[in-house]
Amino acid sequence: MMWGHGWGWGNWLGMGVTMILFWGLLIAGIVALVRHLGGTRDASHPGGTREAGGTGPGSGRTRAEEVLAERFARGEIDEDEYKRRLELLRTG
Repeated sequence: MMWGHGWGWGNWLGMGVTMILFWGLLIAGIVALVRHLGGTRDASHPGGTREAGGTGPGSGRTRAEEVLAERFARGEIDEDEYKRRLELLRTG
């Protein structure tokens, strides 16, 4: 007995592609929402600069310069190495 009212391969293929697109968009939307709500960007410090440890507003010290200053203060590096690395950070 032939039913003759089947959907055919084209319709099944279309449903499969549509399902993949639906789930892909849903997952991408969730990822975008999580990134937006839980982002690591700090709006009060544009450009990735942070003022911490006594560096005043507008000083423009980067985190790398702060770490370098901390290492110098702890005595891990000497003055010559501190100056050389600081110059390298600021020029490069």
